[in-house]
Amino acid sequence: MLDSHHHLWSYSPNEYPWIPQASALQKDYLIPELESAAQTAGLTGTIAVQARQSIQETRWLLDLADSSPLIQAIVGWLPLASPTLEASLEQLAPHPKLKGARHVLQDEPESFFDDPAFNRGLTLLPSHHLTYDLLIYQNQLPAAIRLVDRHPHLSFIIDHLAKPEIHRSLIEPAWLAGITELAKRENITGIKFSGLATECRDPEIDEPSLRNYFHETLRLFGPHRLMYGSDWPVSLLRLPDYLTWSEMAKRIAGDLTQNERAAFLSGNAARIYNL
Repeated sequence: MLDSHHHLWSYSPNEYPWIPQASALQKDYLIPELESAAQTAGLTGTIAVQARQSIQETRWLLDLADSSPLIQAIVGWLPLASPTLEASLEQLAPHPKLKGARHVLQDEPESFFDDPAFNRGLTLLPSHHLTYDLLIYQNQLPAAIRLVDRHPHLSFIIDHLAKPEIHRSLIEPAWLAGITELAKRENITGIKFSGLATECRDPEIDEPSLRNYFHETLRLFGPHRLMYGSDWPVSLLRLPDYLTWSEMAKRIAGDLTQNERAAFLSGNAARIYNL
């Protein structure tokens, strides 16, 4: 198993103001905690994704990856809208474990998707062999479609199925309409079945509802673009531990063929991120 999406941090309320007070996230999640989770779930590799918008964090994540063979790739934050981007790319892009960039678009107004400086920054990523992780809510799907269409040569990867509003057994029509359009774009090279526990609006997580989203995404994107991810430790806001999600995801993917299952659990992420 290869986890295509998790986070690491040395907790500080000033550095991570988005972390809820009195939650399980208010502690350090570093290499020992990751290795413990990986051992319980049988992970053979992981991809660590930025958790704060800081070039210092990207450097720190790369240093952690250098110290741990378990971390096979980093999706870091880069100053995409800044004139200093070229200098940052020259310095960091040669690192063999930096595979992608992400900006927290879910917190931005719709106008940011059309920002000239941000879009200029995205145009520089392909020449450095970097992908872009698209972190959005379902209501931002129309803006995301415009963004993806502006950059046909950039490989986009959708995080957390574009964060649908999950209600028991229902597929959100707005999510389905937008994600159907995105699935038609060839430069959407991957989509992560991750981070969904925290998008459940019901008091209890309904596994059949998640299975419905899994199969709808599989139908639209095919078995060659769908990949497993955990969003650990953020997932601990709704789940007791890492293993609960990994076992649930494997059950949900239980009716895939052997080859499709291997692609979902590890092969697609390894190929899409060029590991």
